Amino acid sequence: MSLCKIWKIPVRLVSAILCPPPKTMTTLLILIGLLILSAFLFLNQNKFGKAPDQKRINKYAQLFNYKNGKFQNLSETPEFTNGHSMIGVMYDYFFKKSNRIKPSDVIPSVKLDLLNIPLDSQILVWFGHSSYFMQIDGKRILVDPVFSGNASPIPGTNLAFPGTDRYSVRDLPAIDYLFITHDHYDHLDYPTILELLPKVKKVLCGLGVGAHLEYWGYAPDLLHEMNWYESIALDSGFTAFCEPARHFSGRSFSRNNTLWASFLLQTPTRKIYIGGDSGYDTHFADIGKRHGPIDLAILDNGQYDLAWQNIHNLPEEVLKAAHDLQARCVFPVHSSKFVMANHPWDEPLQRITELNATWNVPLMTPIIGEMVNLKDTSRIFKMWWKGIN
Repeated sequence: MSLCKIWKIPVRLVSAILCPPPKTMTTLLILIGLLILSAFLFLNQNKFGKAPDQKRINKYAQLFNYKNGKFQNLSETPEFTNGHSMIGVMYDYFFKKSNRIKPSDVIPSVKLDLLNIPLDSQILVWFGHSSYFMQIDGKRILVDPVFSGNASPIPGTNLAFPGTDRYSVRDLPAIDYLFITHDHYDHLDYPTILELLPKVKKVLCGLGVGAHLEYWGYAPDLLHEMNWYESIALDSGFTAFCEPARHFSGRSFSRNNTLWASFLLQTPTRKIYIGGDSGYDTHFADIGKRHGPIDLAILDNGQYDLAWQNIHNLPEEVLKAAHDLQARCVFPVHSSKFVMANHPWDEPLQRITELNATWNVPLMTPIIGEMVNLKDTSRIFKMWWKGIN
């Protein structure tokens, strides 16, 4: 008995699928060709950046953290953990989204005149997620700026929460040091980087990330691409140390062809740890031993999941990392602006605040746009997320 009879599939339908008429075949081939062409044109847009050229790759080949054409984490880092898989994660994301992953209310924020803050001010201003501005010892520092309102290369797919997009590049003064921790879209934002070009004096980033920036118009002499454990003297009293993180990189189908990193910024008066994105690992304790105590540790605390625990800290791991770093104060970021995980939008700040009753580390949890005085380490911040749906 044929399968057509068993499954009650008309023989003509099977024949049409397996041996379509010439006109149908031509139409099908045209459609496939158009899809391939559309995908090619889409992926060749400037916003995807440019992979490192062969000259860069030849240099990477001798590095301890570059093998088989890819950068490597210090520890083995499977992308998915605790029995999870890509298929399961995608299914949960699209079909099992939890309640309140986005706020229904407007997120509170403040708009400051950043152009006229006295140069001797020691301040930090958070723009939501992992973007923030610091003014320390006469220098202006910007980290992972995203002002386009979208954390995805596909328009309209990962929009910023209402109320979180108060600032733009026009609101910023000239930037002495721009830090880019890695090349994911929620940290390296093409429209923002393009608009920033006339304002930036120096860029510090991991190896290979400079290829994107050069492609977008940044002069090579502005760029300082660094490997883990390298350092650079920036100006009198200012040194940047490139340190490991446990994460990954990539802007299209290529993975780990650029380096993800954290940074320790030593200024004349303080040490700031710029954590970027990272899962918990031994590198935090090592950094603490070499650089501690650290005045302020800025660590990712949001868009986490047990499924990818290796590459993003859980709230309890943020506090553990802070202890390892010998941090005097912690600023938890990577929350309150974009959806990349299935937890409620306010859970990261709620959980870390509750857990900190045991750790008792000074927490910095400002409203977006609020001016934070870095000299005042005793300030108790309002739990602004409470009561927002």
